[in-house]
Amino acid sequence: MSAAPQTPEVIALASDHAGAQLKAILAAELERLGFQPLDLGTAPGAPVDYPDMAEHLAATLATGTCRRGVLVCGSGIGISIAANRHRHVRAALCHDVTGARLCREHNDANVLVLGERTTGAEVARDCLATFLSTDFAGGRHGPRVAKLG
Repeated sequence: MSAAPQTPEVIALASDHAGAQLKAILAAELERLGFQPLDLGTAPGAPVDYPDMAEHLAATLATGTCRRGVLVCGSGIGISIAANRHRHVRAALCHDVTGARLCREHNDANVLVLGERTTGAEVARDCLATFLSTDFAGGRHGPRVAKLG
């Protein structure tokens, strides 16, 4: 008797126009890693405001469609500020795999944020893989994270 095929985890992605190219690279990387990307927009060349894209991703997380997401803007700063206005979102701007690992282990981050103008594609792919493969450590970090939301 064979096991039923496992449905891949859905990961939402959203970006403003300054992050659309890196978002597309990360969507392809998600597929390669066995995840199902849910692209919330925007397309390259379609100007949008980063707070609106952060809002769209936060709303998608709130529905339960997915548990985790990725946001990209030019620097990653503005979109992470906008995302963290939502109590159920713990968005972490990462520039390297150490930050991607620690935001999961210590902060139970559910949204990885990257800047297209500040992070190269290879580093971004590595951050994504680390973010997705790292579990929350719990323990002494649990009560602290509980205070966040």
